[in-house]
Formats: sequence, structure tokens, C-alpha cells
Amino acid sequence: MTAQTPDVLMLDGDRHALFSLPLEPYFEELAGRPKFRVPHTGCWRGYVASWEIKDNRLFLVSVRGQLADGTQFDPAWLFPDEPLPVLAKWFTGTLKLPLGNLLEYVHMGFASFYEDELRLTVERGVLVKRTRRNASPFRWLKSRIELWRRRLFSAF
Repeated sequence: MTAQTPDVLMLDGDRHALFSLPLEPYFEELAGRPKFRVPHTGCWRGYVASWEIKDNRLFLVSVRGQLADGTQFDPAWLFPDEPLPVLAKWFTGTLKLPLGNLLEYVHMGFASFYEDELRLTVERGVLVKRTRRNASPFRWLKSRIELWRRRLFSAF
């Protein structure tokens, strides 16, 4: 799989790449996921969303994408009773934000390795914890072992 185009998150006035997909759990709750056109191999999901953490709450600000029939996707189809920005109350999980310099590019999903990582723990759209993880030789070694494991077992 090709490295993927990340969503964008505004946090404390700074724009960050978001190596998580908080809109996907919402799609899982729907009767059917919108059929997005895949613009290129770097965006298999077919859309890019913009997010903002404001007052410790996660908001969906925009969704850009084109549907399989060629029409532009309109987020109002997902949230007919709420204009954007929408509180992401469906999302509980961890948001991963790469920080610092790229140490190693990995041509797969969001697997590239950066100096640091900020992890934001969110419960029902509310930010409950921030954790900054510093890159260390151990983390680098662990990522290399995992990458080689995937490559080895994908051959079978």
C-alpha cells in the first residue's frame, strides 16, 4: 500500500498532519459508506478531512472528496441537521500526530517514522489526554522489526 495523504488537524493554532482517520468510525455507524472516487493511490479512502481541537473538543471542519459518480461530496449528506463544524461525538480513540523531522519514509499507510509523535486520547469527541512520545532507538528497532515481519509474511 502507498503512503497515504493524511487528514489535517488544527491544534493550539498549529496545523498538523493527522495519522488517524476519525471519520471512519462514523461511516461504520451509517447504513452505507459513501462511495468515494479514489483520486490516486495516496488516498485510498477517497477524501481528506480537516479537524480542529477547540476547548478540548474534536470538531470536523470540512471533508473534501469526490463521489464515484463524479459529484463533489457534500458533508451535509452526513450531518443534515448540523452545519459544520460538527462535534465528533462518535469518535473514541487515539489521534496520532507526527512531529519533528521525518526519520524514515515507509511506503505504506501512515507508517513513516518521525522524531516525535503526539498522541491525543479522545472519548466521545472530548480530548482527555495528551502524550508526547519521543523517538528512541528502541522504537526505531521495533518499527523495523514490524516492517520486516509484514514483508516476510505477506509473501505467503
